[in-house]
Amino acid sequence: MISRLHDPDYDRWACQIKRTGGCRQPIHLRGKVEHYDQATGHLLHRYSTSTEPNGILRVPCKTRRASRCPACAEVYRADTYQLVRAGLVGGKGVPETVSSHPCLFVTLTAPSFGVVHARREKNGKVLPCHPRRDAQTCPHGRAMSCTDHHSADDPQLGEPLCPECYDYDGSVLFNAISPELWRRFTLALRRRFARLNGLTVKALREHAGIAFAKVAEYQRRGVVHFHAVIRLDGPDGPNSPPPPWATTEALTDAVDHAATAVTAQIKTLERTFRWGTQLDIRRITMDGDLTEQAVAGYVAKYATKAAECTGTLDRRIQPLDNLDALPIRDHARRLIGACMRLGSQPSLAELRLTHWAHMLGFRGHFSTKSRRYSTTLGELRAAREEHMRTEDFSTGRLPLFKEDTVLVVAHWQYAGQGLSIGEQFLAAALTGVRLPTIGGDPR
Repeated sequence: MISRLHDPDYDRWACQIKRTGGCRQPIHLRGKVEHYDQATGHLLHRYSTSTEPNGILRVPCKTRRASRCPACAEVYRADTYQLVRAGLVGGKGVPETVSSHPCLFVTLTAPSFGVVHARREKNGKVLPCHPRRDAQTCPHGRAMSCTDHHSADDPQLGEPLCPECYDYDGSVLFNAISPELWRRFTLALRRRFARLNGLTVKALREHAGIAFAKVAEYQRRGVVHFHAVIRLDGPDGPNSPPPPWATTEALTDAVDHAATAVTAQIKTLERTFRWGTQLDIRRITMDGDLTEQAVAGYVAKYATKAAECTGTLDRRIQPLDNLDALPIRDHARRLIGACMRLGSQPSLAELRLTHWAHMLGFRGHFSTKSRRYSTTLGELRAAREEHMRTEDFSTGRLPLFKEDTVLVVAHWQYAGQGLSIGEQFLAAALTGVRLPTIGGDPR
């Protein structure tokens, strides 16, 4: 840290760090960019990293995982918030009239794979976990009862009352099959909604459309459930209103039917999976308890999280790794072990359980949306880049050229990633991004 502070190029290094927004693991690039006049071939401008500190340019890693880089994850969260909110109230290319379209916030949960410790509240009072007067004893000699009033950060939350009775295989297989279960849910939703109005799915497209945006969230027990915004549109998407018969009540009925009807089967094991019984369907309003701002914030919050919130790692685990030596919860260790054991079976190779063991079997996208829901993350990023480029031109950081007459030739080479411990402290001081702490010590 002292060496960096006394470096003659410290000011330029600090400028790079600020431009990354406080990225904890910036990408190091080495190379140059040249601008040529297409008519004359004359060199107009050249940028080279040879004049930069250490001869490299540092750019943001752009990860979505808050556990890896809080700064870049915050950008991803904010983009997801704007994407979801635009589909509810308009903006970002979506008309404001979309706010009058029927819209639901739906939560699809996973089934039970065994009794786990849970925190339950009623009227602001924390209730006992699983109180049983005449608690039965499981085959392994454990009483299936817990009278503790768990705190919100209790490490027991999500842990099974009896690990030997818990269906670890079923848990990781559900995670692996859940993307297919979601796909079948969307198909069944459209079929049911069309049938309720006396139409076929093909005919429905001529009168109305169903758009959605969804995000996956890990429960403490290590299984995913999905939060989804589901909206009714006209045949032209958010630009057209839905017909009068396309009501919130009909959409609610279709969601309820699809969630209870669809199944997904792993034929080699003769196991069938379906959504859990805790289905939550709520209407989104502009002035009620569930506003568009609350929904967008709720969905965006989980877009930056993954399985590490259940006590596992945020990196891939290799088959030869010693699971007993990993700094993870015993429950997560058993789930990872189940992925490794099942993933070694040739009949389950397509599930890639070994490859996604660190995600406890889940291999789908965390946040997805239908094509017509709203804008895209790519369009939001392109708008940000254009804004930054315009700012660079207006402040003189870059010379202003007519883009249609300039040929840009770039040569880049990957040169590493990350910051030293000392540089991380300086970056945190420069940008205000807090370092993570483990046991009181920054890591």
